[in-house]
Amino acid sequence: MRGYFTSAARALATSLRNVFRKPVTVEFPEVIRPRAERYRASFALLHEEDGDEACIGCLQCERICPSEVISIKAGGKRESPITGKKRGYADDFVLDLNACIYCELCVQVCPTDAIVMTREHELPAYGREDLVLTMAKLYANEKSKLRAWGDATRLNGMQTAPKAPKPEPAATAKPAAPPTASAPVPSAPAVASAQATTNAPAAARTPAASASAAAPAPAGASGPTTPSAPVLSPAPASGGATVAASAPAPVLPTASRGAPPGSVAAEAPAAPPAGTSGEGNT
Repeated sequence: MRGYFTSAARALATSLRNVFRKPVTVEFPEVIRPRAERYRASFALLHEEDGDEACIGCLQCERICPSEVISIKAGGKRESPITGKKRGYADDFVLDLNACIYCELCVQVCPTDAIVMTREHELPAYGREDLVLTMAKLYANEKSKLRAWGDATRLNGMQTAPKAPKPEPAATAKPAAPPTASAPVPSAPAVASAQATTNAPAAARTPAASASAAAPAPAGASGPTTPSAPVLSPAPASGGATVAASAPAPVLPTASRGAPPGSVAAEAPAAPPAGTSGEGNT
């Protein structure tokens, strides 16, 4: 029993709270709420800019209607009374709103944008015949009712994916060349000195050897003379014999070992003084 009275008290409190609320009910059709732009309530047939009928009787909307509420009688091709060109016409067009599901497929497939939907409110009907839209009613709705936002051109454009913008070609900068290690360039005086040293005769490049080679050999001197013999030192030894210098012969920078005879002058050692033989040299 306690739960029963508790539930009754809660229900009564809810009713009392809503008694003083402002009513939100709209008395249609005396009061009409504003319709949204995409609101669809009925259909209309349009005319072209020159005043000719836009419907060409192609039967596309009749074929695609899932509820089969559209019935068209094609009139074939005949000359237009306005333009004089041959084109198709529809002799009869009937649309039954009793079974329409407002899918808008008939609007989407129309090749000439002849049929559109309206967003104007509908008056209540007291018979089924009032919800059957004949060709005359459809053309009358063109002027008496507000059109919805969509037609075949706009609806098909929404389903086509927009093309991606082409990327702008980026400026290609040439990469800087990596620094390369360059050999030091010799100065002009150094180059001239090196060339003069190379082109000079062997006798001029070795002063000591030139002086010993220019001296005449004394009579009675014996022993073979070779270009690679060491240069004798003028300092006398204790036994009266001449001692050979231990310093090696200077290396010529431009002389080649396999050069032909006559290209470089042979450097001969100085001959020993008279009264000594080559065997006494140490």
